[in-house]
Amino acid sequence: MKTAIVIPARYGSTRLPGKPLLDRTGKPLIRHVYERAQSVINADRVVVATDDQRIFDCVKGFGGEVIMTRADHETGSGRVAEAAENLDADIIINLQGDEPEVEPDYIDRLINLHASSDAFASTLACRFAQGADHGPGSPDDPSAVKAILGADIGTNTYWARYFTRYLYPCPRDEQGNIKTPTDYFLHVGIYAFSKQSLKAFANAPAGALEKIERLEQLRILEMGQAIAIALVPNAAPGIDTPADYEAFVKRWNEGVA
Repeated sequence: MKTAIVIPARYGSTRLPGKPLLDRTGKPLIRHVYERAQSVINADRVVVATDDQRIFDCVKGFGGEVIMTRADHETGSGRVAEAAENLDADIIINLQGDEPEVEPDYIDRLINLHASSDAFASTLACRFAQGADHGPGSPDDPSAVKAILGADIGTNTYWARYFTRYLYPCPRDEQGNIKTPTDYFLHVGIYAFSKQSLKAFANAPAGALEKIERLEQLRILEMGQAIAIALVPNAAPGIDTPADYEAFVKRWNEGVA
């Protein structure tokens, strides 16, 4: 089965405008992500999907493959679906353009999971770190999306029961303290689809739960389709804010990114 990794990238970002082109490490952020994706053993092709000429020219400039898409997509998945229409691939990986430290091995595991299952889509999750009791990156942080696992379908592999921004299941002591953060699972937002399932997902209307939680993966569950989840050891830090980028630049300069 042929696999293509598609990286959606847009210039406009509320918290970090021009994010894909930030280059204080000596190379633009989008190139970091692209080169990580090229290290995925089971990927046959890596493509950036963008609607911005500056990003298009940047990717072309470092020798990458890039597809220009429409500008009216509301989500990255819609952009990926458009770019995937003419790709010769059986599996499409949706990899966000702000993940410069993603582990290629994890994407390989995701590809293998999707190729061997009958899931509509597949994704990844990991346990929250011990000591991550409160604040950013902890289970009670709404930006840290929790994956609620369902039935066990293999070694560290499950069906998804739900995804939420909220703390669920809720701690039951009087103070609502999180005694064991490792009981919660952080969703790692990388997806695998077939071309057919990606198109069906992109064309489906947003459901009620998706609109409430603002999580597009809930659309799949509301469609009555199944999502397979593979557990991985950890999640690489994404780049959402200027502080995130500063931290990445520091790790890069220290040789640990």
